[in-house]
Amino acid sequence: MNVTTKLSENIRTIPDFPKPGIQFKDITPALADPELCDELAEALVKPFRDAGIDLIAGVESRGFIFGPMMAQKLGCGFTPIRKKGKLPADTYEQSYDLEYGQATIEMHKDAFDHGRKILIHDDLLATGGTAAAASELIIQAGGSVAGFTFLIELDFLEGRKLLQPYSNNIVSIVRY
Repeated sequence: MNVTTKLSENIRTIPDFPKPGIQFKDITPALADPELCDELAEALVKPFRDAGIDLIAGVESRGFIFGPMMAQKLGCGFTPIRKKGKLPADTYEQSYDLEYGQATIEMHKDAFDHGRKILIHDDLLATGGTAAAASELIIQAGGSVAGFTFLIELDFLEGRKLLQPYSNNIVSIVRY
């Protein structure tokens, strides 16, 4: 069985979470299977294995689960991208629109040296706002965005449109 099928079978849908009308895609059942987690981390990094990635940037909070595993597989570092107010040192920040308001994410200013090649990871690509904001943080810090990885992509929300400059470097394991 391939990794896409395995992940699909280990995602549960929670109706009306966190609000009515949302069909939340819960990856926690997949996290209970260490072999599947290893296979997922490998599938996420495989297209980037020879891309000279210097750092994985994981987006809060589920990007913190597979991001470090991916960094280990590539032999590179990891840095968190967090919600505003969660990081202790000087930060770059980027605000973006949500369906129901605005949000702001941050990254430490000293997360990496200028000119580094960064791969951004999050668990889900929906509207693309968070991923696009993460890419802006990387650019503010003097890095280049090598691409994006997601466990799940919700095609009907067309999140790839906001990531158009990187369209050839987006990896999603399961797409709905």
